[in-house]
Amino acid sequence: MEKTFINADTIHTPRGYTHVVAVQGGRMLFVSGQVAIDKDGQIVGRGDLKAQARKAAENLVAALKGAGASLADVVKMNTYVVNYKQDDYRAIADMRREFFPRENPAASTLIGVAALAIDGLLIEIEAVAVLP
Repeated sequence: MEKTFINADTIHTPRGYTHVVAVQGGRMLFVSGQVAIDKDGQIVGRGDLKAQARKAAENLVAALKGAGASLADVVKMNTYVVNYKQDDYRAIADMRREFFPRENPAASTLIGVAALAIDGLLIEIEAVAVLP
């Protein structure tokens, strides 16, 4: 399996993500959106985006591990944030620096939304990963 990370020199240089990730071969994993809910079904960090971002990332790690993958295998990620404000970026950036590889980061989209499936959730992270 071969992954190629492409940043065209005719558009801006991305920070913390890659514009295009091309994959040849391998097994694709589509990971449902992970949120800040613990194993007992309780919301973690109610009202705290930073705490919820961390728990959602931990759940993403666990979901990937359950499929035999890791964050290094992620090639595309979508992050949904309720009522996104520019100030929210720091909490998300901190989580990404802690959990995600800095070299060859995944293609990524950050989307502000009005709400998520359960009242009280502030962030949801979904991913596509590729394994050999």
